[in-house]
Amino acid sequence: MPLPALLRLAFVVLLALRYRLKLILGIVVAVVIGLSLTFISGKIYQHLDRDPDRGAIALEDGAFGESYSTPIYLDQGWSPADTLWYYNTTQGSALLPYDLFVALEQPASEELFRSDHNMDRYRYLPQKPTFFNPDGLPVGFAKDSYQGKDYLGFTCAACHTGQVNYQGQAIRIDGGPALADMDGFLHGLEKALSAARDIPAKRERFIDRVLQRDNDYRSPEAVEADLAQWTEQIRMYNTINHSHIRYGYGRLDAFGRIYNRVLRHVVNREQMRDLLLAAEGPTGELLLTEAEVDRVLAGIEPTLIDDTAFTRIVSRLQSSDEGLPGLSQRNLLRLRNQLLNEPNAPVSYPFLWDITHSDYLQWNGLANNADLGPLGRNVGEVIGVFAKLDWEVKEPGFSLSGHLTGQSNKRERIAFTSSIDLVNLQRLEAHLGRLTSPQWPEDILGEINREQAALGKRLYAQHCQSCHQIIDRSAWDRLVVAEMTDIEILKTDPKAAENSVNYQGKSGNFENTYQNTTVGPLVLEATAPAVQILTSVTKGAVSTPDADKGPLRRTLDWFYVLGLSWFDNDVKYSVKAGDYRPDTTARPYHSLLAYKGRSLNGIWATAPYLHNGSVPTLYDLLLPAREEGDPEEGAYRPEAFQVGSREFDPVKVGFRTEGYEGFTQTTHRLGDRNTGHEYGTDTLTEAERWALVEYLKTL
Repeated sequence: MPLPALLRLAFVVLLALRYRLKLILGIVVAVVIGLSLTFISGKIYQHLDRDPDRGAIALEDGAFGESYSTPIYLDQGWSPADTLWYYNTTQGSALLPYDLFVALEQPASEELFRSDHNMDRYRYLPQKPTFFNPDGLPVGFAKDSYQGKDYLGFTCAACHTGQVNYQGQAIRIDGGPALADMDGFLHGLEKALSAARDIPAKRERFIDRVLQRDNDYRSPEAVEADLAQWTEQIRMYNTINHSHIRYGYGRLDAFGRIYNRVLRHVVNREQMRDLLLAAEGPTGELLLTEAEVDRVLAGIEPTLIDDTAFTRIVSRLQSSDEGLPGLSQRNLLRLRNQLLNEPNAPVSYPFLWDITHSDYLQWNGLANNADLGPLGRNVGEVIGVFAKLDWEVKEPGFSLSGHLTGQSNKRERIAFTSSIDLVNLQRLEAHLGRLTSPQWPEDILGEINREQAALGKRLYAQHCQSCHQIIDRSAWDRLVVAEMTDIEILKTDPKAAENSVNYQGKSGNFENTYQNTTVGPLVLEATAPAVQILTSVTKGAVSTPDADKGPLRRTLDWFYVLGLSWFDNDVKYSVKAGDYRPDTTARPYHSLLAYKGRSLNGIWATAPYLHNGSVPTLYDLLLPAREEGDPEEGAYRPEAFQVGSREFDPVKVGFRTEGYEGFTQTTHRLGDRNTGHEYGTDTLTEAERWALVEYLKTL
């Protein structure tokens, strides 16, 4: 080729490369600018609500006769704006249409269900209206908009904000365990919705209130239709999560309920049909005929069963209309136990300070906190608190979620469209990185006896520190190591750990997909461990950009979330510490049969104690549990005590346990037991117990 022609060709190539480089550079600049604007706008927004009281209010004549002044806040590293952003930042939770909730009356009166005193009765914390919370909802309740409609949802703060009262003075504990009765709240909500649906005068007032809001509803018919639908949906949720173990205040079997919510979305119609046909009554008789099963499943889609469809199935199972089985509540629960699992292992809500500095989380160390672990953990939590799971059946073809969940070679794949807000989940996790534990307020709860505490410190080093490390509460580089102890060694109530390993469900479209574990890849069978199915679902949700945004915004936000989640996490993968059964190829989840010991800074503000809240005070924890054959006379942990009061006992360190009609916590049943963790209780003198309690106040 002549030289001029070569020069022209080279010039054309250079122009093309220049154009391509400009295009690539333009895209990179646009992404960087987009991510920067997202970050900056988010930071500005976080500081728009600066109420000096952080929205807290005084309450007169609250539950159990308690009154308290406007709560004060201890120094935990957060400003008023930080606290209010945490209280009101949505995760994608959609418990109920927002207009229905704010208009709802209590079942036996015209007082609103959301009134301060009613919310206080369930031990949710009342708030006044502020910028982020114009309707004055309690701590942890927020408006969440999804697909053009407003919903009431739970935020992290609903379960992880505490309060202690002492002689009329309230102290809010950010990140502390709530004393909430979530199960009682949801049953109360069901009764209130049923009353609004069934009592004409209530229904008329309810419809008027909803329409006056001039928000998501335009006609009485639309309000009535949604009222009927959501009443049945809440009823269905309460029915399938019924447990013979009563939770009471400050406890919830969160994992049992998350498992159930995932399993009922994963099961397909064919698997559901097989289960219904095989369901047996108490004497081995079949509960349903083939004709009844076909009527129950009429019109149900083959691959996915969403909330509406599952609600329809449960309603049909209970209906006595022509051709339907009319199952009793007892037989319905028998059927539940063959499809799902009884959530019968309530645990205390954990405190949140130090979680971003911890290697493993959850009571049994289920959640590895390295890399994208926090995002997966938080996605699972939002699924449990009513994220709308608008999963879709797609044709075969590549998608990131399909690839990560092993569905690439399936005839159909599930796309994990949902209301989960990945951006806010990442921001909330980062926000918690600045939260520190509360320190004992001597000006309110009394001075610490430093001489006793010094003796207690020596005893702590001897009896406690091998599992409960001492950390600098405010050190930015602190690492909290979970010391796992096998349930056979620890001997605390084993039910929560056992359920995490033993609970199973139908795997639906995940059948015969592969999943990596610490001992190698596993195949999900038709009936698989619930923990495997939850892992697949969380992978799918994490790899799915937020559905409620435009294409460019959702893509930029998704890269922003994954980038910050990965690079902003200083926790690296490590093998679990402690004394526990290792995972093996035959038993890949054996290490979960253990509970973790953790740093005890701020432990004074987290009663009741042990993982299942079965011991009311720190002093009681230093006593042995009474076993069969022990003499009746002696110092033992309480076998029954009252729960619900926020009045603090600064001597034994815990909440008031008598003198009021709260929830009676008993300790004789599996799931409620107060046994185990008796290190040193047989050798400590009474004076040494009190010295240890005094030292624990200083942490």
